[in-house]
Amino acid sequence: MPEQITSSPTPSHIHWEENGEPRSARWRSEAGMPPPKRVVIADDRTNADVAYRLACEGTALLWRGDFQNARQLLQALARRADHKAKPAKKNKPAKIPATPTEAFHLHRQAQSQRARTLAMLLIPFEDGYTIPLRRAPDVKLACNEAYGRYEEPFIASLRELLGLIGAHEWRRTGVEIPALEARIHPHYGVFSPVRGEYVQMVADAPLPAGVNLAFDIGVGTGVLSAVLAKRGIARVVGTDQDQRALSCARENLALLGFDNKVELRVADLFPEGRAPLVVCNPPWVPARPSSPIEYAVYDPDSRMLRGFLAGLSEHLTPGGEGWLILSDLAEHLGLRPREQLLEWIAAAGLKVTGRQDVRPTHPRASDDTDPLHTARAAEVTSLWRLAAA
Repeated sequence: MPEQITSSPTPSHIHWEENGEPRSARWRSEAGMPPPKRVVIADDRTNADVAYRLACEGTALLWRGDFQNARQLLQALARRADHKAKPAKKNKPAKIPATPTEAFHLHRQAQSQRARTLAMLLIPFEDGYTIPLRRAPDVKLACNEAYGRYEEPFIASLRELLGLIGAHEWRRTGVEIPALEARIHPHYGVFSPVRGEYVQMVADAPLPAGVNLAFDIGVGTGVLSAVLAKRGIARVVGTDQDQRALSCARENLALLGFDNKVELRVADLFPEGRAPLVVCNPPWVPARPSSPIEYAVYDPDSRMLRGFLAGLSEHLTPGGEGWLILSDLAEHLGLRPREQLLEWIAAAGLKVTGRQDVRPTHPRASDDTDPLHTARAAEVTSLWRLAAA
């Protein structure tokens, strides 16, 4: 039977016992998960049912077997987690959430529990991001892109590593953006512009007369800055707090040939000065993210949205416009009523001069097995044209 011990409270290291000796290594988690307190050694002989029970109890499995067998075990754990999430067939029908808000919170809770369980299968990393396991792939480039230069041996979850590998492939192949007639290459941890409808709205919306400067608040991959530059705006200033996003945007803009028209700055929302056009596509859902990467989707207490609205008028030139790109999914989930958004707009000394709406075309909008299908099916994404009142 594998030995298990309780780890030290030190947040940056993971501790376990192996072959009768105490061991430790640096712990790495891009999701911000603390190191597991209980660790057992697992290998090709480890039974999937036993592994799933241990993972659900919060016991991590440090893998010492064949790498490809570890991947198969992770898939087996995922199947068990997904099967557990489905309601059992009984005479009595499963309880239906009373409100869309309850459905959302139950869905998020299930997602979080699933992520914690699947993160319990751990992989060791050694010099130069090599994995000391049989049939392990070469992940040096993917790890360098996500983590930066290698520093010391560490332990991370296999699920996170597979995310890194997937992000590397996505970065390599890119995402086709019809409005640019080119591809955008998202980096690990930077939200990909897969929701093309909002990009197309920025490409199609009539520009304010004579606009020669625009601010792109929360530049991300640089896709909206590139669209604005392609439309002929002489100078665009893109801002972000995330160094990964700024690096991603810089690379994309250089590949597209717009690096001479777009200036990137580290800023929380606005750069200094005013512009005749200020564009912002904040996270759409006012909820707490479960990991740092989710800050592109979840905006606690609508912080970025409210900050953009509150500061917009003092960063617009006379007659200028602010373009707010926002989905109404939060309204259909009961998380933020339309009246609240309109109150924030008015309180900021702004008025709505126009609005363009579009229905999303992503697959989940028509997936009736999605727990949030009702809200997603009703969702509309809008470009709100705002001006000083």
